[in-house]
Amino acid sequence: MFGLAGPEGNHGEDAKDYWWYLDGTPTHSWQRWRYHYPQRAFPYDELRAENARRGADSEEYELVDTGAFDDGRYWVVTADYAKAGPHDLLLRITIENAGPEAATLDVLPTLWFRNTWAWDVPEGEKPAIVQGDGALVAGPLTLYYEQADAAQTLFCDNETNAAALFGDGAVNRSPFPKDGINDFVVRGAETVNPEKTGTKASVRYSVTVGPGESKVLRLRLREEGFETRAPQAPRAPQPPGEAGDGAFEDFDEVMRARETEADAFHDALAPAGLDDDRRRVLRQSLAGLTWSKQFFHYDVRRWLEGDPAYPPPPAGRGAIRNGRWQHLAARDVILMPDAWEYPWFAAWDLAFHCVTYAHIDPEFAKGQLILLLREWYTHASGQLPAYEWDFGDVNPPTQARAALDVFRLDGGRDFTFLARVFHKLLMNFTWWTNTKDAGQDDLFEGGFMGLDNIAPVNRSTLPADAGRIEQADSTAWMAVYALDLLEMALTLAHHDRAYEDVAVKFFEHFTRIADAANDEGLWSDEDSFYYDVLTLPDGSKHPLKVRSLVGLVPVTASLPLHGLADGLPEFQASVRKFLRRQPEAAGNLHLHARGGGTTLLALVSPERLTRVLAQVFDEQGMLSPHGIRSISAWHRDHPFRISVGGVDQVVDYEPGESTSHLFGGNSNWRGPVWFPLNALIIDALRDYEENLGEAHTVEYPAGSGRQLGLGAIADDLADRLIALFIPAPGGGPRPADARYPLLSTDPRWHDQLFFYEYFHGDTGQGLGASHQTGWTALVAHLLLQRRGSQSPEV
Repeated sequence: MFGLAGPEGNHGEDAKDYWWYLDGTPTHSWQRWRYHYPQRAFPYDELRAENARRGADSEEYELVDTGAFDDGRYWVVTADYAKAGPHDLLLRITIENAGPEAATLDVLPTLWFRNTWAWDVPEGEKPAIVQGDGALVAGPLTLYYEQADAAQTLFCDNETNAAALFGDGAVNRSPFPKDGINDFVVRGAETVNPEKTGTKASVRYSVTVGPGESKVLRLRLREEGFETRAPQAPRAPQPPGEAGDGAFEDFDEVMRARETEADAFHDALAPAGLDDDRRRVLRQSLAGLTWSKQFFHYDVRRWLEGDPAYPPPPAGRGAIRNGRWQHLAARDVILMPDAWEYPWFAAWDLAFHCVTYAHIDPEFAKGQLILLLREWYTHASGQLPAYEWDFGDVNPPTQARAALDVFRLDGGRDFTFLARVFHKLLMNFTWWTNTKDAGQDDLFEGGFMGLDNIAPVNRSTLPADAGRIEQADSTAWMAVYALDLLEMALTLAHHDRAYEDVAVKFFEHFTRIADAANDEGLWSDEDSFYYDVLTLPDGSKHPLKVRSLVGLVPVTASLPLHGLADGLPEFQASVRKFLRRQPEAAGNLHLHARGGGTTLLALVSPERLTRVLAQVFDEQGMLSPHGIRSISAWHRDHPFRISVGGVDQVVDYEPGESTSHLFGGNSNWRGPVWFPLNALIIDALRDYEENLGEAHTVEYPAGSGRQLGLGAIADDLADRLIALFIPAPGGGPRPADARYPLLSTDPRWHDQLFFYEYFHGDTGQGLGASHQTGWTALVAHLLLQRRGSQSPEV
């Protein structure tokens, strides 16, 4: 797919093509993908030049802005994949001409071997794809293609074109490098192998399609019987007849069966009464997760050493990035945030992916959470790897919360999974307490904590001589972490009493963190909000008074105990002893005599919660029509200013794309709506209602005079987020696509949904990565967890 790199885009990297992940099942027995491709010359140069010309205060220049789709002059390409068996994959490509005239399109289904021979096996042991009769043969795998008389096969090697890439006398390892097929089709160059063999091969169809008409191409990749063979001696192709002619006999039947099964799967998953628009949101958001699984292979030590077939890397590579992560050797299929802009795992993002994915495949979700805790990922110190850009960055510790959610969604019976996660997270929790509490006062630092440019200063790179920032969000995340590990320990203690002791540890640790957050300067009684605090070298403290999600993370630190401690006398006795010794800790336990009495452990008391929410639920503040803003709109007219190290820093409200190039330029936590923390806040409000009951109400929205219970507010917040993907009443555009009516009103476009990275804080327009079904797929979780009516009128 074509897109702009960070320096080319006026808001960082950005995909310009239009494609959608429309359907999928967790076994990948059925997958559907769609692409809209202009018939006019693709405007590469125009997109580069115009986005380079525009400044950070301008909107991005998109493909639809160029007029590439005017008059319907584009192709609609749909790829359907279905499995007849684990090693038998069918592909149907439907090409529709949306334009007013007949047109011709080249379509090139392509098969290739991943290049490992250049660096991973002795020289010469190289596989090959060879021409068969109506098929491409790749060892035990055969790709059959229909309409052999109308197709041309093209071969080259999956080898870097070193001469084109490096110049200066660089020599290609193959006379037909990996871009040979492209150069042959586009320029007519003699860059394909006339011997019809190579490690990359395409079936080329040149199809002419009338206006409004479609053509279908069918292919089938299957194993013809597994055998062990030398890679350089591929199996001879099957003769025409039984194998080749029979490859398409049951093709349509298999396709229909898999699509019918996918329909049944999603029908069973959708809550009763869900309307068609919300069913589409649910199905396509989950499809995006299945499509965004990626094979991630990164052996840090080998990367540092370089590939033996190429020149050695420059001296000092180990100091560039990830030099202290030489143990990390990834070779796994992982849920990624986005297959184009973020094709790598991010630890805290992955936790959110897993919660949503557990609704359709809890075993895979559990495996993903365990994966990053394994010894080939987690550092010996206990630190989890953040992401490929810099494994040493610090992300919020969301794995414990995700593990509990997945455990419950899986039925709450897999105690082995819970114990495996718990034991490894003990190491990570200890790493946090040893390295991110510089003052040893239970107030934590941590850095940017995934919130990128939300603060007035870069929290990850503040020089030591400028002071340190004790962070409201980092401290609250550690309170959340302590509560999550407490819940795990109590759950496991009902099956193994040895966990009672460690449960006491996390109960005590939570109360210390909560006391520090409430009594050591993070809480502003004047503003009824939690803030970061900058401690200067002279010891003076300065609150960074930005009303943002940083100050809302404390609200997510809550745990209704219910009967978790029942039948655990040693734990109960230890808690009573601790509270007698430190009675001030009891301020974090909130009892409510409802239904026999319940106890809530919470960093934010019910009284302070009401005060905080009055700030949050102001529609001129943090409450937008589309969820909770990352920074209050109050800062639109009241920017926060501070001088740090002689440099003036400012934070104001930016509802859309960032004007700061911090963290790549297309990451903006200064106003837009993001799904992850919205979802956590919604869960926290429901936790509070479980304890306080429906009678505990707050004004919602602030100034409206309407009092609502916390559960009803949670539902309304979920509805605001879900409505981003729902057409406006009367058939108007979806808020997320309102800038381009084509996307949500044209019949060929309106049923295809984008799941953006974040959303404009005022209009709801989707921004950032356009296929971010990593965390924006949480909309599926909201749909499946929402209580009560699903009607648009709620």
